[in-house]
Amino acid sequence: MATHKPVTVDELFGELTSDNDSQKWQVIHTKPQCEKKLAEYLKRSSIYYYLPMLDSIRVYKYRKVAFTKPMFPGYVFARFNPSDKNNILITGKVVNFLKVPSEEELLSDLQNVFLGRKGKADLAKGLWLEKGWQVELIDGPMKGTRGIVTSQTKLDEVTLQVHILRQAITMKANPADVKVINEYRYR
Repeated sequence: MATHKPVTVDELFGELTSDNDSQKWQVIHTKPQCEKKLAEYLKRSSIYYYLPMLDSIRVYKYRKVAFTKPMFPGYVFARFNPSDKNNILITGKVVNFLKVPSEEELLSDLQNVFLGRKGKADLAKGLWLEKGWQVELIDGPMKGTRGIVTSQTKLDEVTLQVHILRQAITMKANPADVKVINEYRYR
């Protein structure tokens, strides 16, 4: 029976802000199952990163094991200078870097995911939505989180989307805390 220690990392090292002109948030596409190892390297190198995680429980024959796994497998979000790119590539854990058309949109998406995790929301993998209704949570632990719902009658399941990846997660919400802002259609 394997007794190796699982790799544990902080989900967020630094802050999800863009307050430095030379450092930009970028998306790093990693090799399979290398997200946590790359995050360890980034932390040792003092590079801010965000690796959103999902809690998971696996049931084996005689026991339950709780662990975390990357919410968006194969991707780590990091803020660094262009000169740091080669140092990150040297790790051997990177496939490529995705071009980020709008750092503001990326940060907004990541902040919504972070608020959902911080608020201990019941998060699960979700379907990417092309259209729906944009909503904001106006009360509770996830106050300020913005997402998408499929219809105005289904306010209890809010979808948080990361546009650059075209991936989403869903979270359960109290319909009384959800305010519809406007109609949403992905451009």
